[in-house]
Formats: sequence, structure tokens, C-alpha cells
Amino acid sequence: MGTGTVQASSGRAGKVPAVRALVTGAGGFVGKWLVEHLRDQGDEVVAVDRDVDVTDTSAVRTAVLDALPAAVYHLAALSHVGQSWDDPSAVVHVNTVGTSTVLDACARCPDLPTVLVVSSAEVYGRVASSRQPISEDEPLAPVTPYAGSKAAAEMLAVQAHLGRGLPVVRVRPFNHVGPGQSEAFVVPALATRIVAAQRNGAPTIAVGNLSARRDLTDVRDVVRAYRLAVVHGIPGAVYNVCSGTSPSIDEVARSLLRLAGAELDLEVDPTLARPADVPVVRGDPGRLHAATGWVPRYALEQTLTDVLDDCRRVV
Repeated sequence: MGTGTVQASSGRAGKVPAVRALVTGAGGFVGKWLVEHLRDQGDEVVAVDRDVDVTDTSAVRTAVLDALPAAVYHLAALSHVGQSWDDPSAVVHVNTVGTSTVLDACARCPDLPTVLVVSSAEVYGRVASSRQPISEDEPLAPVTPYAGSKAAAEMLAVQAHLGRGLPVVRVRPFNHVGPGQSEAFVVPALATRIVAAQRNGAPTIAVGNLSARRDLTDVRDVVRAYRLAVVHGIPGAVYNVCSGTSPSIDEVARSLLRLAGAELDLEVDPTLARPADVPVVRGDPGRLHAATGWVPRYALEQTLTDVLDDCRRVV
């Protein structure tokens, strides 16, 4: 496997050579799917997870310099938006300091790797419906501690690119869903409650804010976007990863009920609502499509079906 910046051999439609890739957060929900996808594409993957603390400068340098990857996918983060209010300092430490540590280690490689820094659509904050779908040119206005930590991490990525010449590509994924996601997130939480209610004969399930609208993308499409962004993205640029649609949580919940064949009432529980919840989020994936040709392959109904099937195996 060669090292150095990843480049497509003949445009975005050309055959992309396999490379050596390092993935932080490889044991997480997205990380597991990304590792599988990269290996399916022929890449040699060095998976870094809890064995390396991303805020430990020495440990991260050792991991990166031992691997000498051509591509680094930095996914490691504390990623629950609502829980970020509980310990903002910890979120900033892992998400911001951890990003700085990874970027610094990559900048010390003899052949600079292409680094994908995974930010979040949360950095946009509350965007008026008149300015949606949200483009990458929307000013950053983070509302939550999580969003602030990701906005700061992005600035460190820009600095590493401009100040150290590191080929960094940023992505701002919107909500992603799929099999294996933690019940701390809304879609698997709803699916788990539906499956449990069916088995227990309960007449209702608890729900939070049903009016919120979210741009949902299947995790299997998200990881495809990440690799395409590394191969075809422009260093220094940022790309939304999203579907361009925004169903309400109410619509998602009722789709899950229909797909599960469940006749259950939705009972609003105010304790499930997030502080400072953003009402509507819908992104514009046009820049990513133009650069890479990426379009989602999984319809939302297929994703919800797969999440339900996964919950039935676990619950």
C-alpha cells in the first residue's frame, strides 16, 4: 500500500486505487460501517478506537506514525447532542482537543495523508426556513455545547490546512440512521419502544418532540460519502452529507408503526425533549454531488425497516 495524499486516477468515475487508511472512532456506530465499507473497497484499514485516547498527544502520534496512512478518517467524538449539556467541558476536550491532536500527528507524517474531519450540521444552529435547504455557505451559529465543539474543531482543521499544508477535507453530516445505532438517538429509540410494546402488549409508546423535522441519511450512504470526499474532495473545502429532505419525527414514528404492523398511541413525554432543540433542519447536498457524484441509495423506508429488524434481534 502506498502512502501520501489520496488521488483518484481518472476523475470521479475512475477506478480509485486501494490505500492504507486509519480510522479513529472505529468501534462506534459510524466507524464500524466505515471500516466495513473501506475494506469492501480494497483499502487496508488501521482501526483506532478506545485503545487510543484521541486527546493523548503521544499515543495519537505513535498510532499515526506507525501506520503512515494515505487517508485518515477522524470520527472519534462524543456525539450525543442532548447529553452535551451535561458536561460541556468533556465534549470540548474530546471533540476539539482530540481533533487538534489528530491533525498535529498527521502533519508530522513524511507523506501528508488526506484527513477527513467529521463535523456536524449542528454547527449551523437554528436556520430560518427561508434559508433552507442549508448550504455550506450558511454562517455557523452553534446552539449546543456539542455544536460549539464541532465548530471549533472545524477551525482547527482549516488552520492545519492553511498553516501546515495538510490536505484536510471537512464534512458536515446531518442526522444519520441505520442498524446498530444507539437507543440514545431518536429513530432507534422509537423503534425499540415499538418492538418492546408489541411484545409486552403495551398500548402506548413515549415520544419527545414530534414536530421537529430532520434531514435523515442512511449510515451506509454516509460512509460512502466519506470515502468519496477523501478521494474526490478539494482540500480545505467542506461538504454537507445529507438527503435534502426533512420528514418530521411524527412522520418517522408513524412510518415505523406502519412498518412494524403496530397499532399504538404516541404519548408525548416532555422529559424526552432536548433543551434548545432546533425545529427544522434540511440540508443541500449539491456541493458533494457535484464533487463526487454521490447520491443516497437507501430510501428512508428501507432504513426504517432495517432498524426495526435490528431492534427485533436485540430487544
